Amino acid sequence: MIIAHDLGTTGNKASLHEDDGRLVTAVTVSYGARFADGGIAEQDPSDWWNAVVAATRALIARSNVDPAQVTGLTVSGQMMGAVLLDDAWEPVRPAIIWADTRSTAQTAALESAIGQAAAYPLLGHRLNPTYSLPKIMWVRDNEPDVWSRVRHVCVAKDFIVQRLTGRLLTDHSDASATNAYDLERGVWAEEVIGAAGLPLSLFPEILESTAIVGELTDDAASATGLPRSTRVVLGGGDGPIAAVGAGVVGPEDQAYVCLGTSSWISFASERPAVDDLMRVFTFRHVVPGLFVPTATMQAGGAAVQWINEILSPDPSSASLSALVADADTASASEGGLFFLPYLMGERSPHFNPDAAGAFVGLNRHHTRASMTRAVLEGVAFNLLTCIDAFRESGATVDRIDAIGGGASSSVWLQIMADVWGVPVRRRTVVEEGNSLGAAVTAAVGLGLVDDFGAARDLSEVTAEFTPDAGRHTSYRDRSLVFRDAYDRLEPWYPTRTVRS
Repeated sequence: MIIAHDLGTTGNKASLHEDDGRLVTAVTVSYGARFADGGIAEQDPSDWWNAVVAATRALIARSNVDPAQVTGLTVSGQMMGAVLLDDAWEPVRPAIIWADTRSTAQTAALESAIGQAAAYPLLGHRLNPTYSLPKIMWVRDNEPDVWSRVRHVCVAKDFIVQRLTGRLLTDHSDASATNAYDLERGVWAEEVIGAAGLPLSLFPEILESTAIVGELTDDAASATGLPRSTRVVLGGGDGPIAAVGAGVVGPEDQAYVCLGTSSWISFASERPAVDDLMRVFTFRHVVPGLFVPTATMQAGGAAVQWINEILSPDPSSASLSALVADADTASASEGGLFFLPYLMGERSPHFNPDAAGAFVGLNRHHTRASMTRAVLEGVAFNLLTCIDAFRESGATVDRIDAIGGGASSSVWLQIMADVWGVPVRRRTVVEEGNSLGAAVTAAVGLGLVDDFGAARDLSEVTAEFTPDAGRHTSYRDRSLVFRDAYDRLEPWYPTRTVRS
């Protein structure tokens, strides 16, 4: 059997799988994050480790499986963060996670040294504060005492693999989300790292996602309750891993949307995406030789969770379901109410760390239901802009499969189908999509399945939401109003905070 861990923003979704990747059972162990003014977003890496230990033991207990049956373990994790370690592999400060946008000055320095026009085709990404490299520079520039102890840098998944095996490594998918990786050559971009004023020695060796890193250390075996002989497969970043969980493992597969804390549209390709306006970007796939052109917004599911926390006296999953159900009976953009879902700055399509959320067109008669619908529509409108960017770069998007926690909402998926004008399909594996992708990656690495094509048979379509032609035409017109609202507010965002 295989255990897969998916280190998200709100918790570790862990799952137990048969050797062919089929899901047996799953658990989630939650942990917190610190979000603060100035673009701060941090987590304690020890919380990730404790969640991995607790989830592993819970999986074994829930399934009543003999731990000796677990022959492999792998990890998927949130991307674009910065975990800074000392010479004993211990964190020297909290991890700076993907949502952190405070490194604007460091990004500006990189832009001055390299230029966006040169960086985008080299890295597959814009230079941006959401990526690892500027975050590492920020620590160097602002926390010299901390920086003096830094000997290694990595991301969430790599930290856990090191705790499990004693080896610090990364894979191509996670490396491609650092702003420090040569996308075409598959190596660290030494010229960019040099322009950042950082030594190449900080960065770990890059291996394939399917690489067997080693067996558990004595400490890891004792903590997790697994045999010392359990083999650890490196795994990958949550975006490319999610593509495997959605069955998107070849150019012939259609696009998918992941509706997690952040939300993204993506597909598999033999070439990186080329967008003249740099609205989208490209990761390396965990499938060797392939890429995953992607458009990610910072607050997708997070925007829906936020409105539930704001409007519900008891912001539980039950209250969220009730709130979304009520939204199905309300109108928002149809009556001129729009929500800009930029609660943590924005990546695609604007790449603007100053962007902020806003209700535009709010009137006295609007209700909780209409405000919730505006949030659901706002995320769909923003993702439509990303879909348009892919189409303009030559990609075909005729159908989109949905995974992630938000995919459990039929109301939201129907809104997305109507806004996007394409069928949206829910798959059998929704919240465990990332851990399923990780399990398949481990199965390939361990030689238990022939190739990644096995993923296509492990998640079936359970519902399809067909767009209504009339509603799509109306939504398409309203999407232009949504974009205009952002364009009008964009010059105001940097001026909105007046400090005495």
